[in-house]
Amino acid sequence: ACFRRRGPAVVPDTIGPLGSGRCRADQGFAPFAGSNYPVFRNVKDYGAKGDGVTDDTAAINAAINAGNPCGRGCASTTMTPAVVYFPAGTYLISSSIIPAYFTQLIGDASSPPTLKATSNFAGFGLIDGNPYYTSTLNWKSVNVFFRQVRNFVIDTTNIPPATAATGIHWPTAQATSLQNIVFNMPATSDVVHVGLFMEEGSGGFLTDLTFNGGATGASMGNQQYTMRNLKFNNCKTAIIQIWNWGWTYHGLSINNCQVGIDMSAGGSSALNVGSVTLIDSSFTNVPVAVLTAWTTSSNPATAGSLVMENIALNNVPVAVQGPSGTMLAGTTGSTTIAAWGNGHSYTPSGPTQFAGSITANSRPAALLSNGRYYTRSKPQYETLSASSFLSARSAGAKGDGATDDTAALQSAINNAVSQGKVLFLDYGLYRVSSTIRIPPGAKIVGESFPVILSSGAFFNDVNNPQPVVQVGSSSGQAGQVELSDFIVSTQNVQAGAVCIEWNLASSGTPSGMWDVHVRIGGYTGSQQQVAQCPKTPGSSTVNSNCLTAFMGMHVTKGASGLYMENVWIWTADHDIDDAQNTQISLYSGRGLYIESQSGPLWLWGTAVEHFVLYQYQLANTGNIFMGQIQTETPYFQPTPNALVPYSVVSSLNDPDFSASCAGVSGNCADAWALRVIGSHDVLVYGAGLYSFFDNYSTDCSTFSAGETCQQRIASIEGSASNVNVYNLNTIGARSMLNRDGAQVAYYADNVNTFASNVAVYKSG
Repeated sequence: ACFRRRGPAVVPDTIGPLGSGRCRADQGFAPFAGSNYPVFRNVKDYGAKGDGVTDDTAAINAAINAGNPCGRGCASTTMTPAVVYFPAGTYLISSSIIPAYFTQLIGDASSPPTLKATSNFAGFGLIDGNPYYTSTLNWKSVNVFFRQVRNFVIDTTNIPPATAATGIHWPTAQATSLQNIVFNMPATSDVVHVGLFMEEGSGGFLTDLTFNGGATGASMGNQQYTMRNLKFNNCKTAIIQIWNWGWTYHGLSINNCQVGIDMSAGGSSALNVGSVTLIDSSFTNVPVAVLTAWTTSSNPATAGSLVMENIALNNVPVAVQGPSGTMLAGTTGSTTIAAWGNGHSYTPSGPTQFAGSITANSRPAALLSNGRYYTRSKPQYETLSASSFLSARSAGAKGDGATDDTAALQSAINNAVSQGKVLFLDYGLYRVSSTIRIPPGAKIVGESFPVILSSGAFFNDVNNPQPVVQVGSSSGQAGQVELSDFIVSTQNVQAGAVCIEWNLASSGTPSGMWDVHVRIGGYTGSQQQVAQCPKTPGSSTVNSNCLTAFMGMHVTKGASGLYMENVWIWTADHDIDDAQNTQISLYSGRGLYIESQSGPLWLWGTAVEHFVLYQYQLANTGNIFMGQIQTETPYFQPTPNALVPYSVVSSLNDPDFSASCAGVSGNCADAWALRVIGSHDVLVYGAGLYSFFDNYSTDCSTFSAGETCQQRIASIEGSASNVNVYNLNTIGARSMLNRDGAQVAYYADNVNTFASNVAVYKSG
């Protein structure tokens, strides 16, 4: 059952693809990387010892750099994917490990390896995810996509405590993740080590991290992030928030730290932290849980917005400390903060400035597990033997971006399910000419984001849309699936392609999508790049060759029990494989459409960007959790606007801008970022809804310009019960939120650092 690897050595191990001992197919195929390009690399094949004595730095970086991937001076790429695997062991390093673009660093999931710094370590991070070769980052942080680091122990304890040291440097953007990592740092009084540092980017998601010791567990600045299940033990300060627009924390466990979360950066006169949403977390033996610089007169007016819900305190004398003293007292015993915050509220009218207790959201039981919102980390199948996996390429699929792999891939999926195996989707571009159907019972895991790529006439009828990947054969089919680490996409003109159609109704354990993304255009093999679809500022003419998808993802009426984590549904705004990351104009109709009649659905760390009609649309649904959603409006709008090229389909509850924009001034017919119709129990814990451009110009997206990129950006329509948003952040839109066509919140009433912010909105 062991697939033979091609290369200089065989790894004669016997457990799952990246588990304790790895016996797996080494046959991922990168069709545009050149001959003999190694997708998979085991660091021991490149000379790493992992014995805790030998300096393994050069060997590890040699494994990363094999095949000349996208490193220094390279803007970005999708052509050189890599999985760099670390078997169990202790890898001594004297300078930074620098992962290339589109490279995954993955340790043995059942026995995570240790990266241990030498005492004379030199570098900015044991893992430096984006190095400063010059005065600027090597990769533009907001364009660093599709990378992971998981299953490691990061150890700085050999470095003298008073010498600056960083565990991981991680300025990144969407479709990136850190998972299952322990940071071990000295716990002495003079320590200055930092576990995780990020200074910019547009994230993002991370989970299952533990920080032991150090001056700061995590010091972070980024536009937005979702972070969950983070443990901090014996840090001086657990989290320093350098700056942000919006941030959602869930499941923090902060223990024996002097300060839990320091969000006071910039001080009261120039707050740098936009907003923090903190839920389902605990502080134990922490003198100050949250340190803020917010006051009733701090500047900007809504900066430093904080919303907390279901926070357990154990020996925490001060829950929230402001510049003038205690804002919320804690206890030397134990208590739970039901809900508390500060900022601007609309309940449902406003704005009202507040600082104090608020009414906690009414949480549907279907969304909860042991009183907290349900979570589940991405399965890694580390306990399964190699015989429990079936390789797509071994089953006959080519993944070369040209061969029609429909039959071979479908057969592989069906055979894996019938045999009770996990389908291992070796890296490749799997071109399909008709729908790939994923039945109940399927478990599919990809290698460094392989692509299922629709192509041909079957997907090009805008009046008869067809799913590229269909989960469940009909809406409401019962069963459960697990999908992780792959991409669904389209090739050339695909005006009728629905990238993912989710029909499955999962009771009991929900079905899951982890790191499964929709990526439309902007990469080699898509035939939707600069050469085919250049941007055309000032022209309202739609290039008919650039109708790239009908819809990103559709959760149908009978679907239920879906858990989505770190899912990015993206129509490309630029060409990732172009040396200048040149912008392009692609026309995809609809983003994520949820019409599940009952739910529950969980959306942890999701983003939807650059669809013509809307990014998120929820219709006649309920029992939905959304944690730090993020959107961008297409850069070309309003030239052309959302009236073209896709006609209104009333059965899909499409927005009718020709009707709703009557009498509305400004750029009205631009895509909705979030539209909720006739729904109940929709609970949004952090939303970043951004419109940066007007016809490719960013002159519209500042307070001084009047936030004129578009007139409206979020809408609640029809009956709305328990539709609530914490920390709504908008950019470029004059109206932050509309209810049945009427403006609820105006940007200028809620000025934050770069966005406008409403800390609490409740529909009533």
